[in-house]
Amino acid sequence: MNMTKTPTNQSGLAGTLSNIATGAPTKGKTINDLFEQMKPAIAQAIPKHLTPDRLLRIATTSIRTNPKLKVCSPESLLGAVMQCAQLGLEPSILGHAYLIPYKNKGVDECQFQIGYKGLIELARRTGQISSIMAQAVHQNDEFEYEYGINEKLRHVPADGDRGPVVKYYSYAKFKDGGYSFMVMSRNDIVIHRDKFSKAKNFGPWVDHFDEMAKKTVLKSLMKYMPISVEFQRAVDQDETTKYFDSSAENMSEIVDVTDWKDVTEETTDTSVDPNQAELPF
Repeated sequence: MNMTKTPTNQSGLAGTLSNIATGAPTKGKTINDLFEQMKPAIAQAIPKHLTPDRLLRIATTSIRTNPKLKVCSPESLLGAVMQCAQLGLEPSILGHAYLIPYKNKGVDECQFQIGYKGLIELARRTGQISSIMAQAVHQNDEFEYEYGINEKLRHVPADGDRGPVVKYYSYAKFKDGGYSFMVMSRNDIVIHRDKFSKAKNFGPWVDHFDEMAKKTVLKSLMKYMPISVEFQRAVDQDETTKYFDSSAENMSEIVDVTDWKDVTEETTDTSVDPNQAELPF
């Protein structure tokens, strides 16, 4: 990461965010205006394989295709975009990352979520892993596994009708020759989703259940993998709501404001809180 500080009008951005949050006049400020003010900060953080213009263009498309993001608090929306920037993950249907609108203590906020493909990308960047993957096991597949001293994992997909999905598993091979795997039933996945997700009734859990299930079993495996501190910090940002702060060196330093005590998910109702202004483009 380039640590050279580029002069930015961060005080102006902070003032604009404060005005929008309180419903005060913003002199015609739009989402695109906020993104433009934020671009220098993104340029300092973003990896070489991604550009600020591309990231912000993809983020804008995500907002246009999901109107609920337009009523999320600007601080949380920009925070999620900055998390994408620092981790080098695109918030799109490709499955690297998602911008998820939800109710947090009664306020519309944007939560950053890492996708299944995003987790794999972050793991590969560590340079410690030669192969990492997650798979679905169908009822008619041949599947054997055993934990313990004599560990084994064998999966032969059935020809033709494989039947419904009954399990998911993930595995990783390390460059030093070691390996590890994790198996979860579909029911285990659903229980985990219901316990920990703020968005089980909308978003990727509805539109991309298979990918989210693979992500869940992959994250469970990562708890036991010999991974770097930097990688763990990246994974820890998954499913967090953080407010953009120009004074923070890294979004991992910012406190997650997600209210995990309130696990009542937002429905797909498209009504807007009359007290919360919609942020224009």
